Amino acid sequence: MLNSPKAIYYEVAVIAKLTRLFLAMMFPFLAYSKGWRCEPMDVRPIWAQTTRMRNVLQTLLFLAILSGATLSCRQDARAQIERLPQPVMAVDFQEPVTLENDEYYEPTVLPSAAGYTPAVYVEDDTWSWQVLPDGILYKSYLAGAKESRLSTQYFSLSDGDWMWDSTLGGRFGLFRYGTQHDFLPQGLQMDLEGAAQVRLDPGEDRDVRSVDFRAGGYLAYGWDRHQIKFGYYHLSSHVGDEFLLKNMGFMRLNYVRDALVLGYSYYPRDNLRLYAEAAWAFVNDVADPWEFQFGVDWAPAHPTGPHGAPFAAINGHLREELNFGGNIAVQAGWAWRSDEHGHLFRVGLHYYNGASNQWSFFDEFEHQIGVGLWYDF
Repeated sequence: MLNSPKAIYYEVAVIAKLTRLFLAMMFPFLAYSKGWRCEPMDVRPIWAQTTRMRNVLQTLLFLAILSGATLSCRQDARAQIERLPQPVMAVDFQEPVTLENDEYYEPTVLPSAAGYTPAVYVEDDTWSWQVLPDGILYKSYLAGAKESRLSTQYFSLSDGDWMWDSTLGGRFGLFRYGTQHDFLPQGLQMDLEGAAQVRLDPGEDRDVRSVDFRAGGYLAYGWDRHQIKFGYYHLSSHVGDEFLLKNMGFMRLNYVRDALVLGYSYYPRDNLRLYAEAAWAFVNDVADPWEFQFGVDWAPAHPTGPHGAPFAAINGHLREELNFGGNIAVQAGWAWRSDEHGHLFRVGLHYYNGASNQWSFFDEFEHQIGVGLWYDF
């Protein structure tokens, strides 16, 4: 059964092993992050003087090990957990349903969780053209700092200052040729995204410290439990007027990226996602061309009802301008998945360590601990 103690224990064990592996592989990238601006390379500790090639090889090694763990998890999960039917259309609880092609279906009931009475659904794997489809085929990375979504985080930095980061944006599907499943839709979909990622300084009358603007589009394809995306995004970083007036000696950086992106994600279980992404900037200023990110998302995949369910996510982001160093972000808390469209709302704890996620300050070290709200379309 899905909610059996054995299944829950197995799931927690898998997440713990993947997290330990992730942290062990990320440590060499983050260890020498602090003090980039004030310390030359030759005075950093010897264990911090890693080369670009070593960092890239460690990244590839992590992905290879993760792929092996994925195959093992999938085999064990199939033996323990029955896959839920895909929610497509509601039917009368008492009566069977006959579709347009005269196929006859008995009603299928999704199991209830924590007293929530779910709707009744039947499966339909018919492919069709859909304009402005419901849901996203290749979903945003939950702990990804530069994803387009609605979110806000309030956190303390290691120097005792408090900052307030918010993202005002989102993603939506332009068209899809595929199924109409809310969970793991199959087919081809075109998405558009856009966001303003702003930082306010509560200690300075909530001045706008900086803002990153992002816009892009992606073509995604999903099959079975796999998704792949290819697309483009533009990102430019700007410093707030109030910050410049109060810091006249600050040298503004024109950080710009116009990049091609290739991403892959895989669901070994309904509520567990593994992913990796590479991006190459063909137009760049301050930034260097290459960046990589990868991580693990654990969140409810099906409607949760009012009671919700736990979630956890971890993301690593490496960038060439930082000598393939970067940051690690961890989030955990409670989440609610909507009955329709599959939108996800989360509330929880936020942890971030590494280069600043405001890229006007791309080479400054930050250690963030706080709380956040996130909403993904």
